[in-house]
Amino acid sequence: LTVIMKTILVLSLLAMLGTGALGAADIWPLPQKAESGMITATIRPNVAFDCQPHMDIVAQAWARQHANMFAHADSPASAATVHSVKVVVASQDESLDLDTDQSYELQAPSKGEVVITAKTAYGALYALETLSQMVAFNFDSKTYEITNTPWSIVDAPRFRHRGLLMDTSRHFEPVKFVRRIVESMSYAKLNVLHWHIVDTQSFPVEVPSFPKLWEGAWTPEERFTLQDVKEAVEFARLRGVRVIPEFDMPGHAGSWCKGYPGICPSPQCNQPLDPTTEQTFTLVDGLIGDMTSVFTDPFFHLGGDEVSTDCWTKTDHINKWLTAHNYTADHAYMYFVERAHQLAIKHQRTPINWEEVFLHFGDKLDKSTVINVWLSHATLAKVVAAGYRGILGNQDVWYLDHLATTWEQFYLNEPFANITDPAQQALVLGGEVNMWGETADGSDVEQTIWPRAAAAAERLWSARDIADTKAALPRLENFRCLLLRRGIAAAPVQNANARTAPPRAGSCSQQ
Repeated sequence: LTVIMKTILVLSLLAMLGTGALGAADIWPLPQKAESGMITATIRPNVAFDCQPHMDIVAQAWARQHANMFAHADSPASAATVHSVKVVVASQDESLDLDTDQSYELQAPSKGEVVITAKTAYGALYALETLSQMVAFNFDSKTYEITNTPWSIVDAPRFRHRGLLMDTSRHFEPVKFVRRIVESMSYAKLNVLHWHIVDTQSFPVEVPSFPKLWEGAWTPEERFTLQDVKEAVEFARLRGVRVIPEFDMPGHAGSWCKGYPGICPSPQCNQPLDPTTEQTFTLVDGLIGDMTSVFTDPFFHLGGDEVSTDCWTKTDHINKWLTAHNYTADHAYMYFVERAHQLAIKHQRTPINWEEVFLHFGDKLDKSTVINVWLSHATLAKVVAAGYRGILGNQDVWYLDHLATTWEQFYLNEPFANITDPAQQALVLGGEVNMWGETADGSDVEQTIWPRAAAAAERLWSARDIADTKAALPRLENFRCLLLRRGIAAAPVQNANARTAPPRAGSCSQQ
């Protein structure tokens, strides 16, 4: 049989989806470039694995993906045409940050050895995820197959920051749920967990320098120890996921007052935090210092959104302070933001703020500040035009708790919309979908996240011109089935109201 090779761009890859064949055409998110053939290869669970040089992080990833790929006992009589998987990593540096190279190449022949090459271990992790989605079990022959071999894939993400915000304040999410969410993120190649760990409603994390802060937790049982956090961050790193903490201030901080009422304006009006006392900034300094001991990412989210200054102007001692400094309430807001930035920078962290901070203060902010856009997509163009880096997470289409927002809307939300200057495009770090916790807890958070978060994941990974929802639908339905097979409670793709139950009997791919 003559092997007919097809050199394809990703759009050609999409044309294969109508065949219904499992294999690389079903990869989510879609690779940047691939070449394929027409032969079905076979592979067995006893396939040999080698990583050069040996790296524990890659070996552990292979063990996880081996379990994902080979969930059934194959026929003892089956013969494998692919006998081994080899991973070659150029660098043994396991540091993980915004600039970590995430690219990989994958060669899957019809016979012989699958070869993965990557510059870092994290590129290798993405390649193993891709490979795991290429292997399918044939229930009739009881063999594992890779269709359309030989495959040659050259892949890298379009954006470096592909995130999911998780809110553990409105409803506490136990550390096991945090880990499950991280695990599921890795299947879609999302690589940043934005951990909105505290808010007005509760303060569930231990801060050793100020041990009364977590008195603001819902209950004594609904808390994270510092060791819990450290282990969760390492769990994420081993899956290629960075963890950026958010401690929103000076607003959204009412829970801080239970343990330390002196940092709040008054018992009757407890937020924004009191900018007039050094006690406030001493606490913020200690908090950031303690958190940087476990959150190793160089970014630190300081919030800054929805700051109503009414408490400041209605509280006598703050009003007197404003008058003495010839400040308006907005001046005090800027004063607080600048002090918080200085403390983050002191602890070698780059500050991230919500959009309002930019809308209020514009180019007065330190140029290292990253702006997290949520109110309006249009603000992102203004952010990068002013020379700041930005992250997109606009509420109209990338808020997961907005249950009526369809997967198609998630899919078509283009970060570069109305940004044409390449220099300004380079300032767009990427984007995030947001899982706010007012109406979600461990009982429904997974099906609220998935599969719509996957639609955004492909927008942030794959080429910009991959934007055909009709072509994407069969692959997304297949990815939803993959999530279910891996134990993730993903809702039906076509739900009119996100996390609702399936409307009828049917296949996981036809709901």
